Amino acid sequence: MMRAGPSQEEIRKHNLGTLLRHVHLGGPTSRAELTALMGLNRSTIMALTADLTAAGLVREELPKDTGRAGRPSLVVRPETTRVYVLAFEVGGDRLAAARIGLGGVVLDRREAVRARGPFDMAQVVGTLANFARQMRRKTREDTICVGAAAAVSGVVRASDGVVRIGPNIGAFEVPLGEELTKRLALGLPVAVGNEANLGALAEHTRGSGVGCRDMIYLHGDVGIGGGIIVNGQLLGGYGGYGGEVGHMVVNPDGRPCACGSRGCLEAEVGEPALMEHAGRYGEMIGRDAVRAVVDAADRGDVRAQKALAHVGNWLGLGVASLVNIFNPEMVVFGGILREIYLGSAAQVRSRIATGTLRVTREQVRLRTSALGDDATLMGAAELAFAQVLADPLEALSRVAT
Repeated sequence: MMRAGPSQEEIRKHNLGTLLRHVHLGGPTSRAELTALMGLNRSTIMALTADLTAAGLVREELPKDTGRAGRPSLVVRPETTRVYVLAFEVGGDRLAAARIGLGGVVLDRREAVRARGPFDMAQVVGTLANFARQMRRKTREDTICVGAAAAVSGVVRASDGVVRIGPNIGAFEVPLGEELTKRLALGLPVAVGNEANLGALAEHTRGSGVGCRDMIYLHGDVGIGGGIIVNGQLLGGYGGYGGEVGHMVVNPDGRPCACGSRGCLEAEVGEPALMEHAGRYGEMIGRDAVRAVVDAADRGDVRAQKALAHVGNWLGLGVASLVNIFNPEMVVFGGILREIYLGSAAQVRSRIATGTLRVTREQVRLRTSALGDDATLMGAAELAFAQVLADPLEALSRVAT
């Protein structure tokens, strides 16, 4: 049987979502530019923007003086301060939350230190829920929350937000999505995703990887995670657990890893390895500890320099393997790997030069995260915005009811 083509309503839904996505990711955009970007006629663009304006998702206004003759094209802007999502992060050392408006603008933000050790559901969820209440109390009455999502340092089952394995945060089979949904009581499910995957999504849409169809994002927290973009899409894997490059073995006789293996990229390059090689294990932990080693190396500390060279060698070996397998246009280093890469770039580049096929390395670019410490929060926000960008009017009607 021949499959029926899309209905007019399906086409309209698709076009509304596409237009809203252009404005959400690209910022204020004129009607004329939207006409060119979407390949639709001016009257259709006018009708679509009218629908989104009536729903309170965008607004139209006259552009600033363009210096051109003739009637100017109206500019479509996202309603950043009215329509927002709540984004959360559960990392090795911190709990963070942000209220992020349509268009990717951080409107409010909270952060607290998270003690390392077993996962304390009451403490984690209670802290994040309290942050959410504080931020929502500061909003105007006409604002609307259209989604919520959390980025977690662990392997997450996307279907229900269960953290299957999170050794660096002490979490195993933790129903984080369900508990956050209950405590926030927004009338919306809270989506949960792996922090490196969401960091990759954020860098691809708003950071260093904008415009790249194929890129790899490597994220350092206590351990190391990865997010892989293939042909513009995040690689999820059969069970949704793809991208766990931190558990790629680079040194079979190496350091024990929290996953139970030995010599994983995470074990050889992560914070504990760096601090031990630098002779500073137990002095400090977290981002500040890593930055202190890099700063010391910059000032001429020989042991810090050797530590960075050591972990940089293993990092380069891992990146070389990923470049050979995926042939990315760009590799982006985020989290604590920003500092580690900057302090060991020579070793990383040397490994890539000697350990990759010439055809895979000749065009690959190495970059650090443009979004800094907020990459994972911004990725969680994009996950939270997914429903309203896919079907704006329907998603908004569900929230309104």
